[in-house]
Amino acid sequence: MSDRTIIIRNVYVMMAYAFRAIHSGRNDRIATEQFDHLHDLLAEILVRGVGTQIKRGLHRDYLHRSEEITTVRGRINVARTISNRSSIRGRLVCEFDEYEPDTPHNQALKSVIVVLIRHSDVGVTRKDALRRLLPYLDAVTLVAPTSIRWDTFNYHRANAPYRLLLGVCELIVRGLLPTQDAGTSKLTSWVSDEAMSRLYERFLREYYSVHHPELFSGAPTVAWDLDEPSDHSLQLPLMRTDLVLRNRGRTLIIDAKYYSHSLQNGLWGKPTVHSTNLYQILSYVKNEDTRRDGSVSGLLLYARTDVLEQPDLDVVIQGNRIGARTLDLNRPWDQVRAQLEDLVGWLQN
Repeated sequence: MSDRTIIIRNVYVMMAYAFRAIHSGRNDRIATEQFDHLHDLLAEILVRGVGTQIKRGLHRDYLHRSEEITTVRGRINVARTISNRSSIRGRLVCEFDEYEPDTPHNQALKSVIVVLIRHSDVGVTRKDALRRLLPYLDAVTLVAPTSIRWDTFNYHRANAPYRLLLGVCELIVRGLLPTQDAGTSKLTSWVSDEAMSRLYERFLREYYSVHHPELFSGAPTVAWDLDEPSDHSLQLPLMRTDLVLRNRGRTLIIDAKYYSHSLQNGLWGKPTVHSTNLYQILSYVKNEDTRRDGSVSGLLLYARTDVLEQPDLDVVIQGNRIGARTLDLNRPWDQVRAQLEDLVGWLQN
């Protein structure tokens, strides 16, 4: 089976949900615009988002500083003052905290803005708009994008808008490279499988969390349904779910799959659901259904590719409903949402 690319026209909407920024009304119309290149879309998000943040005020934090100065400020570092012979020059080495915008959050923004300005797929107009943002970031250190530790960023009420902006920056730095195809965005990259898979999972979780809070959506770990506790059970692998929906005693475990190959070649070349995926979801369901009453179902939800044959499975195995479907992310958003809403019906059967 040849490689097939997952085509996405709802990139912004996915990111807005995944990074909990769906209430950013100022950026809503981005989702309806046409972009020939994905980096052009990402640049526009940063132009608007960072511009809005500059008007509100850039994120600031107390940063530790150690400087040789003529007046006492904060705490005097006596040892360094003596070793540097600062007192001879009428100076002291002082340590203090400065409330500055040179935070890791802003360093990441500035570094990625520079990357986009140099990127060939970003239009001239947006490059100019990005350049106009740089003077407001003069006090921010330019760092190497590959040195940014994305998992260390903390978010709170004051800097919540940075969640989407830095999510966009992370995707850019991780190597999200687009190709042009009749106005849509094909996502291919040297790390796109990992980056887009995480985005896909987060998008699904946040969608149901926002629109169906009554379903208690989350991504818990399924415990092994052991006959009796054993020390040897410590070597059992963890069963980490992508998304679990619960309602009125029923449970649906969704395993999100972002693959260029959504089917495998079976015997005689017949396309079948990936056996490892099917065994995995079946294992999750059987161990979760401790009452053995069929109240737990499992669904493999693949991002749809442009290949002709697509997963379409809906069977009952030993009392539990197991299925495999696709989510066509290249449809208009209202149709994508209809597909997502249709899955809620699995909790009603």
